Amino acid sequence: MKKNYKMVIAYDGTRYKGWQSQKITDNTIQGKLNSIFTRLEGEEVAVQGSGRTDAGVHAKGQVANVRLSVEMTVKEIQDYVNLYLPEDIGVVQMEEAPERFHARLSAVRKTYCYRIFNSSSPNVFERKWMHTIEAHLDVDAMQRAAGYLVGTHDFMAFCRNPSKKKSTVRTIDRLDVIRKGEEVDIIISGNGFLHNMVRIVAGTLAEVGVGERIPSNVKQVLEDGLRENAGAMLPAKGLILQSVEYKM
Repeated sequence: MKKNYKMVIAYDGTRYKGWQSQKITDNTIQGKLNSIFTRLEGEEVAVQGSGRTDAGVHAKGQVANVRLSVEMTVKEIQDYVNLYLPEDIGVVQMEEAPERFHARLSAVRKTYCYRIFNSSSPNVFERKWMHTIEAHLDVDAMQRAAGYLVGTHDFMAFCRNPSKKKSTVRTIDRLDVIRKGEEVDIIISGNGFLHNMVRIVAGTLAEVGVGERIPSNVKQVLEDGLRENAGAMLPAKGLILQSVEYKM
C-alpha cells in the first residue's frame, strides 16, 4: 500500500526551466524529482507541487507530495533523494502526510518575497538572486501604494496571460515593503497568484518607488483591469517562494 509523503523543497532556479516538468526538456525541478522517485519506486512516479514557479524563480519553501510504496523510513527516503539531486535542489523537510493531503489543492496561503538590490554598487555575491534598481526607492510611497492591493480584488491588470475560463479574483492578506540597508524586499502573501502576478506587482510598486507613478495610481490600475496600465514585470531572479501554508 502506498503512503503519502509531504516534502518542503528549496531550490536555486537560476539554471532551470521552472518547476513544471516538460516533454521537451528534463531541466525542471519537478522533472528532476520525478526521475529520482521513479528510480526509487521502480515504476513511474509523479510529484505534485503546490504550484508552478517560472524559469529562474527560486524557492525556500516549495511544498510537494508524492505517493510511494517503498519499505524505507522517511529519513532514508529523504537521504536517498538528496543524494541524487543536484546541489541547487534539496528536500529540506519530509514527513508522512494524510492520504487526502495534496500539495496544491490543500494549500490555503502562499508567501513570496521579491528582493531588490537598491544601490549603484556592484552586487557581486547575490547578483543571481536579486534584481538591481540603482535609483533610490521611496519605500514609504511603495508601502502606501501596496495598501491599495491588500484585500480581495480582481487582479486582471497584474496578470500576464489571463484565462477566459478562470477567475482573476484573488485575496492578498499581506503586502509589505521593507528596506534592509541596500536591499528592499517586497513580501506578499495570499490565497493564490495569477501568472506572473507577483513580478508585475513588484514592478508596479518599483515604479512608484522611483517616482514614475503616484501611490493612488495603483488603485486606478486595479479598477481599469488593463495589463498595459500596470508596471513592468520584473526579472524572475529576484523572486523567491518563501512558504506554503495548510490547514491540516
